[in-house]
Amino acid sequence: MAPLSKGWGLSRREFLTLALAGLAGIAWEWLPWPDKKDYDDLTPLGLGRVTIRRISVRPEPSFAAPVVGYLHRDMVVRLLEVIKSPAGPAHNPRWYRIIGGYVHSGYIQRVRVEIQKPWAGRFPETGWLGEISVPFTRAYRKTKKGWQKVYRLYYQAVFWVLGPTQGPDGDIWYRLWDELLRIEYAVPGAHIRLIPPEKLTPLSPEVPPEEKRILVNLKTQRLFAFEGKDVVFETTISSGIPREEPGPNGIPTKTPTGKFRIFNKTPSRHMGEGDLVSSLDAYELPGVPWVAFFHPTGVAFHGTYWHDNFGIPMSHGCVNMRTEEALWLYRWSHPVVPPTARRRSGRGTQVEVVE
Repeated sequence: MAPLSKGWGLSRREFLTLALAGLAGIAWEWLPWPDKKDYDDLTPLGLGRVTIRRISVRPEPSFAAPVVGYLHRDMVVRLLEVIKSPAGPAHNPRWYRIIGGYVHSGYIQRVRVEIQKPWAGRFPETGWLGEISVPFTRAYRKTKKGWQKVYRLYYQAVFWVLGPTQGPDGDIWYRLWDELLRIEYAVPGAHIRLIPPEKLTPLSPEVPPEEKRILVNLKTQRLFAFEGKDVVFETTISSGIPREEPGPNGIPTKTPTGKFRIFNKTPSRHMGEGDLVSSLDAYELPGVPWVAFFHPTGVAFHGTYWHDNFGIPMSHGCVNMRTEEALWLYRWSHPVVPPTARRRSGRGTQVEVVE
């Protein structure tokens, strides 16, 4: 089955305006994305990015329907409608109608194109938090041999921005800090939104810390946040996939059960094998946002930009959350992390994980 490409009824204007990343082999690495206003009238629901090697397109919103084509990793498509399909799957029955058929939502990341005006002023000594504001961008590292292509960074990934620099195109780029590799790399300043400190203020600070607790139910794949006896937040998550063999690091992949406490929080974490590569297939997740560790093996709550398939186990042990919901939990839970602090440790919010 051939991949869907130009035969989606796109006019030249639509094609150039939308800058659909994969449709003609265009690699939008650090090239300019179109302005949001240029495609709003063409995308009734918005844009979606394919997060895995390929997904199938079907004529009906059902996995029982025949495959009519494929979308490949990092293709950015316009979403015309969201459907709650009676054909399921039960944990996530959301499908998107696109030009040419339907795709399941599990590996489509809803994205936006929000071009920023880079700031060339003075940054705090620890840096300034920023999030990727376009579907994806390419990071480059300056070496003696020139600019070396490294990771592709994705929408809503969060990084410490150290300050401005001149990029390979002569424009203002931002230097990003990778805490795992302890190196810098850079991306166009137009592709990162600096996060104002007021967006990170604690939630419900008047509630005593011991009155806050988190319950994760692995059977239902649900998370509940309590203030006393009251549920103040509830959502669907994806926990660790139970496997007989541990992961490559020797740590079990199933999310551990029991009673714990959040003991360390950081707004940005590079997760993966720690290789400095440009390959899209490498297991590297730089800029994982809003991380709250609650188990000594590194199990944490965090935002997720590589799938939208919540309701079934999907992770290597962590509790995957929608990024905006992980931010809520990060701001609500203890210990409190100041906006300029890269991490904060301490006796934090109680966490209970049950089967």
